[in-house]
Amino acid sequence: MVAPQHPSSAGQVPAAREALGPRSGSGPDRRLRLASKPLETVVWAALHDVYDPEIPTISVVDLGVVRTVATDNGRVTVELLPTFVGCPAIEVMRAAVEERLFEFADDVSVEISFAEPWTSDRITADGRAALRESGFAPPSPIRANGRELSVLPSLPVAECPYCGSRNTTLENAFGPTLCRAIYHCADCRQPFEQFKEV
Repeated sequence: MVAPQHPSSAGQVPAAREALGPRSGSGPDRRLRLASKPLETVVWAALHDVYDPEIPTISVVDLGVVRTVATDNGRVTVELLPTFVGCPAIEVMRAAVEERLFEFADDVSVEISFAEPWTSDRITADGRAALRESGFAPPSPIRANGRELSVLPSLPVAECPYCGSRNTTLENAFGPTLCRAIYHCADCRQPFEQFKEV
C-alpha cells in the first residue's frame, strides 16, 4: 500500500504522531501495542522522530522530504526528495530513516527520488512553526501567491522570526546552504536565516 504523497493533506499527520505513543516502554508490551496498528501508520509516526540534521527541530515529515511510504508484506519502502540536487544532508537523512524504521521491519528500503522536485510549499504548518521557533524565517507559500519560480529568489525584505519586524535587510544571498539567505533585523538587531522559496 502506498501512502499519499503528503500525509497532512489527508489528515494523517496528527493520527500518525500519536500512533506510537511515548518512545519509552520498549519490549514486549510496546511491540504488542504497535502490532495492533497498521504498519503504514506506525512508519509515518516513526518518521516524525527523524529530524533534519541541519535543523534538528524539524522532522523529515514536516520538512516535506518524505514523498511516499509503501508497506507490502512487512517490507517498508520510503521515498525521500532532496531539497536540492547534491544536498549534503540527504544521505544522513536516508541513513537516519533507515535506522529508525528497522525497529518495525527487517526489510527497509529508503530511496532518494527525483520523480518530482521538492518545493518549499511541502513544509507543513508545524514545520514552519518549528523553523520560526528555531530562529529561521520560513519561506512564503508559493502556490498561495499564484506564481512559479524558476530560480532561487531572495526576498528583499524578510520577516524577523524573533520580533516579527519587516525592518530587515539582506546581508548575504547565500547562507550556510544554497537554500538559505542571511538577513539582519534593524529593530531587535538579530541576524537570522530565511529559507528561500523553491
